[in-house]
Formats: sequence, C-alpha cells, structure tokens
Amino acid sequence: MGQINGVETIAKAETNPRGKMIAYWSVTLLLAVAIMLSGIGQLMQFGGNIELVTNLGYPLYILTILGMWKVLGAIALVIPGFPRLKEWVHAGIFFLMTGAALSHETYAALNIASWALRPMSRKL
Repeated sequence: MGQINGVETIAKAETNPRGKMIAYWSVTLLLAVAIMLSGIGQLMQFGGNIELVTNLGYPLYILTILGMWKVLGAIALVIPGFPRLKEWVHAGIFFLMTGAALSHETYAALNIASWALRPMSRKL
C-alpha cells in the first residue's frame, strides 16, 4: 500500500550506453549535416534564399552572417571537446529557428491582413 507500481522498475532500469551513444551521434550528425547544408546554401545564395530574405524584409548580407554561423556551428557540433561551445551552438540553433519561425509568421500575418483588408477595387 502506498507504493506506486513501476517506480522501482524505472529506477532500476539500466540504460544501454552503447545504444544511447549511437542514438546521440545519429541525431547530432543529422542536425550538423542539415545546419551545414543550410549554411552553405546561404553562403552561396542557392535557390530561393535571396527571394526569401528580401520578402521577409532583411538585407542580403544577413545570408552571409547566418551562413557563416551555421557552418561554424555545424563544425563545432562534431569536433571532439569544447562542451561549453557545443551548448552555445545548441542555444544558437534554437534562437535561429525561433527567429525564423517568427519571421515567417509575421510575414504570413501581414500577407493575410493585406488580403483581408483589400479594397473592393482589388477584389475579383
């Protein structure tokens, strides 16, 4: 009585350190490759990067700044050592993605507001 079933099982459960390490490196490498390719694309101004940045209202040099930080961050994630640097890279990626989401949300909201408030002369 008073004992919760499963608590002892969870407390005594041994984790597989090899499996955890494989999962860690799989996810970390996937993140590093995605960030690296995105950074290279921004540095080289591939695809719709220029159109996207100008539509969001940012200057073109932001591509160079973000691209360089992404490439350096991806490298920092996979090199050995530097645990504090890796923590800062993860924080930077979080802030980068949060800022990107807010930029896209603001752009979408302005687009929807413009469409909803258009005068009768602009409607089909």
